[in-house]
Amino acid sequence: MLLQVASNFVEGVDKAFFVIMGIGVFFLVGLTTLMLVFVFKYNKKKHPVALQIKEKTYLEVIWTVIPLIIVGFMFYYGYVAFMPMREAPKDALQITAVGKMWEWNFIYANGKESKKLVVPFNKAVNLKLVSLDVVHSLYIPAYRIKEDVVKGEPDFMWFIPSQKGRFDIFCAEYCGLRHSYMSSEVEVIDEAKFNLWLSIIEKKSNKEEFPGFLVLKNNACTGCHSLDGSRLVGPSFKGLYGRDEVVLTNDAERNQKVDDAYIKNSILNPDADVVKGFNKGLMKSYQTVLKEEEIQQIIEYFKTPDEK
Repeated sequence: MLLQVASNFVEGVDKAFFVIMGIGVFFLVGLTTLMLVFVFKYNKKKHPVALQIKEKTYLEVIWTVIPLIIVGFMFYYGYVAFMPMREAPKDALQITAVGKMWEWNFIYANGKESKKLVVPFNKAVNLKLVSLDVVHSLYIPAYRIKEDVVKGEPDFMWFIPSQKGRFDIFCAEYCGLRHSYMSSEVEVIDEAKFNLWLSIIEKKSNKEEFPGFLVLKNNACTGCHSLDGSRLVGPSFKGLYGRDEVVLTNDAERNQKVDDAYIKNSILNPDADVVKGFNKGLMKSYQTVLKEEEIQQIIEYFKTPDEK
C-alpha cells in the first residue's frame, strides 16, 4: 500500500525512519542469529576447557569504526529530514496556533479565528506556536511534523500541504485531565475557496466583546469552565452570577450566593470555597497573575446576562 504523501516533509521523514528501522532490524536479526550460533557451537559439552583468547587490535578497530560509520549514516538521514523543517519560506502564510487547556485556536492575520486549521492547497504555511498555560505539543501525523508549544517561548512549524482533505491534529504532550480531548484537524482546500473562507469573519457575541471575556480566554479559564452549561473540570460560567451554590469550606457544606466577593475570593483563593461535586487542588491562585482591574473586568463579564 502506498504511503499518504500529505505534505512536503513526508518523504524525508519516512526515508529516515525506514533507514534507521532497517538498520535496527538487520542487527537485531544478525546479532541474535550470531548469539544462537555461538551458544550451540561453543557450549561447555563441546569445549569443556575454557580457552583464553588474547585481544586483537584489528577486531577492536573494526567494531569501533563500523558502528561509528553506521551511526553517522543514520544521523545524516535524520539531519537531512530535520533541517528543512527549521527553514520556513519568507512568503509563507502566517497563522498563530494557540494551545490552551484543552483546545487549539488558530488566528489569521486579518483577525479571523478558527478551532480548525484551514489552509490553501500547495501553499507554504507557517504556524507561530503559542501556549497560554502549560506545555502542549502540536502534532499532525499525516504531515510528519510535531513541535512542543511552551508558554513564554514562542516557536514555529511550517509545511506545504500536498493533498486536499482533512487531517487530524493532536496534542502529543500530556497537559492535564482532558488531554485526550485536545484534538482538531487541518482542512486543505483550493486557494480561491480559502480566500473566500478567510474573508468571512463571524461577528462575536456581545458577551465575547467584554474585556473580562478576553482575560478569561487569555488565561485559559474556559478550558476548565464551560460557557454552555456543560460540566468540565470546574463549574460552568453560564448563568454564574447570582447563582446559589453548595460549597465546601473546611470540609463543611454551606450555601453560597455567587457575588462579587465570592468570585474574587475564588480567583485568589480557589481552594477556600469549593463547589460541591468538584475537586480542590486543580486550580492555581491568580494572586500574582491578574491585576485588580482584570478581576473587576471578569466580575462585570459574569454580571452580563447570557444571550439566548
